[in-house]
Amino acid sequence: MKIVIAGGSGQVGTVVARACHAAGDEVIVLSRRPDHRPWRVVAWDGRTPGPWHNEVDGADVVINLAGRSVNCRYNASNRREIFDSRVESTRAVGEAIAAASRPPRVWLQASTATIYAHRYDAPNDEASPIIDGGAGAPGSWQFSVDVARAWESAFDAAAAPNTRKVALRSAMTLSPDRGGVFDTLLGLVRCGLGGRAGDGRQFISWVHYEDFVDAVRWLIDRDDISGAINVAAPGPLPNAEFMRLLRRAWGAPLGLPATRWMLEVGAVLMRTETELILKSRRVVPRRLLEHGFTFRFPAWEPAARDLCRQWRLRHARTPIDARRHARLF
Repeated sequence: MKIVIAGGSGQVGTVVARACHAAGDEVIVLSRRPDHRPWRVVAWDGRTPGPWHNEVDGADVVINLAGRSVNCRYNASNRREIFDSRVESTRAVGEAIAAASRPPRVWLQASTATIYAHRYDAPNDEASPIIDGGAGAPGSWQFSVDVARAWESAFDAAAAPNTRKVALRSAMTLSPDRGGVFDTLLGLVRCGLGGRAGDGRQFISWVHYEDFVDAVRWLIDRDDISGAINVAAPGPLPNAEFMRLLRRAWGAPLGLPATRWMLEVGAVLMRTETELILKSRRVVPRRLLEHGFTFRFPAWEPAARDLCRQWRLRHARTPIDARRHARLF
């Protein structure tokens, strides 16, 4: 297949591009900062037409994962970039598909599980209502829901009658790559700081990167599925339990907890927002399961062990370390 990945230079985009390239597909990544990769990288600005339109015309699949990272302080400038980078890139991809003489047969569009309300009592599936906030949610968290709604509205509004459209409401995708979410969480564990965050009750929804890639490939092949799909492992769990199992997988006996005020101070120092840690995202993949998708890692404990194993093998300091870690697992 010819697969065009917009925003394919980020962590998740690189994971998908790497897997598709390894499978023998022709991969074209659209990026604001073209660099050297094993696949072809084409420049775009995520907003306006350009030569990149030629890549969309005749492609089998378009996957749009573009969007500024939310791992930042939500000041006015960053909020505008977060919002615009998602909405404008979605509109741009839609315009390219509408203009194509041979439009792709499927468009997979990034969305987010953050679109669902903050809750502890029951899981959110694709039939759950999209409502503001949630019980006990600070007003500042509304921004993320507003962005998610606008993102999906731009996708829904795109005129692509000959292209099947799927919105990927993804939980955090965990891979052993440097700089990703798992690398950050594991860094806390390795430093002895991987205890519960706040009261530890907030649910964490997650997906192993291999399952994310498998879901993408599966959705490409399933012509009977369109609309919103939750891409999350079926086993979300509270933060305290999530971190306990990650510490066990790494072999860390202790992890210091962080109170809410500590998280607020740390978020300022690390230039991020506590919402990323404290919002309870209890999301389940009802539609994937109902249609027969099988997860390699439905539960967190074996997923954590596998990710720790891969992280050790990739980032061990010497070949001797790598062989030692391989024996341990």
